[in-house]
Amino acid sequence: MNEAKTALGQKILAIKQAKGLSWNDIAARLGHAPVWSCAACLGQMSMTAETAAKACALFGLSDEEGELLQAIPYRGSLPTEVPTDPLIYRFYELVMVYGTTWKELIQEEFGDGIMSAIDFDMTLERQPDQKGDRVKLGLSGKFLAYKRY
Repeated sequence: MNEAKTALGQKILAIKQAKGLSWNDIAARLGHAPVWSCAACLGQMSMTAETAAKACALFGLSDEEGELLQAIPYRGSLPTEVPTDPLIYRFYELVMVYGTTWKELIQEEFGDGIMSAIDFDMTLERQPDQKGDRVKLGLSGKFLAYKRY
């Protein structure tokens, strides 16, 4: 099923480009944030029946494709080896360089646990800068303490 969701995501990308839509446009029509809408269209989130119907209308998808948008995905769209796409690699590099720092600082502040990627919000915005525009990401995940038993 993961391959089918990935193929559908590629189809949606082609339709998005052909229609000249932005992720902000798509998000507004689906009724969700741009980050979530993009992830769902690329197969990493499951849509409700209502959202899938809106996506089908927007992209001209079949009922079967609408059902696929609602299917629970096998998450993790990247291969297990180091990614080669330069933009994606930079995130990998951030984790390699700062991962232990983030872990230490989060656990010092909150205790022994993790930041949820399920109860999670993310924003992305352009920050104008005279040296060249900057990418600003905001990540907010619920803290989940490890249970003692």
